[in-house]
Amino acid sequence: MAKNLTRKILEAHLVAGSLVPGEEIGIHIDHTLLQDATGTMAMLEFEALGLERVKVDLAAQYVDHNLLQADFRNADDHKYLQTACARYGIHFSRPGNGISHQVHMERFGRPGLTMIGADSHTPGAAGVSMLAIGAGGLDVALAMAGRPYFFPCPKVLGVKVTGELPDWCSAKDVILEMLRRYDVKGCVGKVVEYYGPGMLSLSATDRETIGNMGTELGATSTIFPSDQRTRQYLEAQGRGDAWRELSADPGCDYDEHAELDLSRIEPLIACPSSPGNIKRVAEVAGIRADQVIVGSSVNSSFRDLMVTAKIVEGRHSHPDTAFHVNPGSRQVLENVAQAGGVMALLLAGARIHQSGCLGCIGMGQAPGTGQVSLRTFPRNFPGRSGTKDDQVYLCSPETAAASALKGVITDPRDLAEDMDYPRIEDPEMYIIDESSIIFPAPELAETEVVRGPNVMKLPEFDALPDTLEARVAIRVEDNISTDGIMPAGSKILPLRSNIAAISEYVFHLVDPEFVERIKELKSAVVIGGDNYGQGSSREHAALAPRYLGVRAKIVKNFARIHKANLCNFGILPLVFKDPGDYDLCEKGKKVVFPDVKKHLQSGAKEIPVEVDGKKILTILEVSDRQREHLIAGGTLNYVKQELGTK
Repeated sequence: MAKNLTRKILEAHLVAGSLVPGEEIGIHIDHTLLQDATGTMAMLEFEALGLERVKVDLAAQYVDHNLLQADFRNADDHKYLQTACARYGIHFSRPGNGISHQVHMERFGRPGLTMIGADSHTPGAAGVSMLAIGAGGLDVALAMAGRPYFFPCPKVLGVKVTGELPDWCSAKDVILEMLRRYDVKGCVGKVVEYYGPGMLSLSATDRETIGNMGTELGATSTIFPSDQRTRQYLEAQGRGDAWRELSADPGCDYDEHAELDLSRIEPLIACPSSPGNIKRVAEVAGIRADQVIVGSSVNSSFRDLMVTAKIVEGRHSHPDTAFHVNPGSRQVLENVAQAGGVMALLLAGARIHQSGCLGCIGMGQAPGTGQVSLRTFPRNFPGRSGTKDDQVYLCSPETAAASALKGVITDPRDLAEDMDYPRIEDPEMYIIDESSIIFPAPELAETEVVRGPNVMKLPEFDALPDTLEARVAIRVEDNISTDGIMPAGSKILPLRSNIAAISEYVFHLVDPEFVERIKELKSAVVIGGDNYGQGSSREHAALAPRYLGVRAKIVKNFARIHKANLCNFGILPLVFKDPGDYDLCEKGKKVVFPDVKKHLQSGAKEIPVEVDGKKILTILEVSDRQREHLIAGGTLNYVKQELGTK
């Protein structure tokens, strides 16, 4: 039987369940990835399991989000992570070394392996043909403990790629075209598998861009074949021995089909304030560009920085436009410097920052009041930049560079009158720099794990009661992101290892009075619309509400990672059977879940709920495993009982 590549990799790693779309499966995980905004809590969760060392083939911890050290908290947490990595056998990438996705692809990624990461953009590892999935920190901690990763078996969307990209277009325009077609939830429950003759025109880092932003489609993951372009990249990284050829079998089947002719791609842009709000650049050309940023977890590779450098070489950014560059890794910056790109950028007025996520997570680079910011970042949710009512557009490096020069949003093809399009070839051999990665010692020493005063113990949570009584604390609209639930930014992210402190900011951007109101309620319900919890994988968007007393969320439908995180922390993820019942659940209404524990124990899918005495039905679509975790009050409670450490 001919098989697609996704199925081949899943079959090779399957340890539980059957590959039937929608059914829960468990797969063996080869690599785990943590970054410092999620890694501190995940490390605390791993420590709570009481194990001596990690049991996964390769675990890596990156410091790329919380790089601003405005006080002791970030620096303390980085020391905690470094010493914990030494204690438990985890690779540690130091602050400034680079963004997790870029560095992992450079130094560790291998075709055909599986990886989960506590970062929603982990599927960027598709650049080297890994099946990589974003997950909550607790799921990553359990994988570090050698346990399978459980998730709904995805459908596979096969996308046949033909043709070659025209001048002034690049991989960012490809994924923006996919977002134009599918929007932010059109690929929920799917792996997007690209194949076809057009693949050879896309480099490994082009594929990383497309895989990384596949998350914005709602996709579980993205995969590309491992071919000569993959081999070329790994050999240039001095890791040719990691390469193996991987592809779908000829004539294999896909659950869904699509075609993408690269030759028909044109410059596209995601307008405020959603990655799915796609227009042609030509449609919005002329809008002033107060700020332009090239870099972040996408479009921060050698190719992307060099094409930017060549476009602006011998020119200067517009006097009314702030021009920033965020390299993806120290290695990228070193190679761009060797190729002359750093000097070209500096002379064009660019501010070159350390390698990190920076403005993408609201850690600096916030635009001014009423200003327009063009970014090559993966998402532009409202307020994510750190500025309220921000106007953030997402675009390619070509569009960003052209706009930086002109001071307004500019179709890069307009530059063709003055210059040839600079086609960039990756180096045959990169300068390779592993000096800022601390590799674990073969034999673990008794390293003392250093904990600053902001590194607090995990809170303990009660099991599910027989009958749950609560009140509606908030009702929100469609497409609420995890940024809306648990904001990021330089003020809030340093609190990520202190649940009591960070909980003071739950729903802060949506309803600043939420926290004070829920403290009076004690036990609460959150009501939501479609695609609730899209975006970042941060489990704090489940953990902090649970700390405040949220015991259930009833919505029209959930985003995948957030729903899993709710189960992990004992919050019932319920869906309205009749979406019209959303209107009944107004703020302050009393909500009763009669005999809810028995309903879960019986395996019931329909969970009755009383809203101010009126009976409605909700749907609980979870696995038997997740039911047990919800009854226990959360996954950590269940696993610790299983291990005898509770």
